[in-house]
Amino acid sequence: MTWFWKPQPAYRSQFKAEHVNILASMVRRNYPSNHRFICVTDSPEGIDSSIEIVPLWNDFATIPSPHGRLFPSCYRRLKAFSAEAREWFGDRFVSLDLDCVVTGNLAPLWDRKDDFIIWGDTHRTSPYNGSMFMMTAGCRKQVWDDFNPSTSPAITKAMGYLGSDQAWIGARLGTLEHKWTSKDGVCSYRNQIATKGGALPVGARIVFYHGNVDPWSPQAQSLKWVRDNYHL
Repeated sequence: MTWFWKPQPAYRSQFKAEHVNILASMVRRNYPSNHRFICVTDSPEGIDSSIEIVPLWNDFATIPSPHGRLFPSCYRRLKAFSAEAREWFGDRFVSLDLDCVVTGNLAPLWDRKDDFIIWGDTHRTSPYNGSMFMMTAGCRKQVWDDFNPSTSPAITKAMGYLGSDQAWIGARLGTLEHKWTSKDGVCSYRNQIATKGGALPVGARIVFYHGNVDPWSPQAQSLKWVRDNYHL
């Protein structure tokens, strides 16, 4: 499942329904097991009819990032940790950000038995990156239950954690959860590709663009491996 809500006018990335459709196509080409693809959204127009729609809730929608207005605020994603998530997503689900390129077989990442696993080697001050996590529904419901919009963002900032929802996940769960890393083929464009001349790392399965470059941007599209994979 993925998330698509109306972006702030000044935010660096402007997401579109087309990006939801492309992500679903990449997953279908690279994950052989039977699955549903779900989008949680307040803008269903233009999303392919094969994609299930879950209406986006307003919980925590207006809480700003503790790092300033130019940083993303994704606290509404915390509801995926609630016990209710099973009603929308089923017993087991993967949450994926839109700004990624799938470059290889996802089965070794997603056919694991961990009740919770999250990407986790992108920044030295943050234990996790919320661009991808997989869980058995409700297994870490304290992330949702214990979030206080008045105090939790400040707690994560005081701990030195970067981000909004991902910072709270780290603060509430600690640093010892199972993680995917670049050794599993989960790669950061900013950290591992842009600094190496744009070459795709050997064994890469999925590349996330957590930063100023998006898969659909001219800089990314100048690379053949992006064009070969990022399409319907």
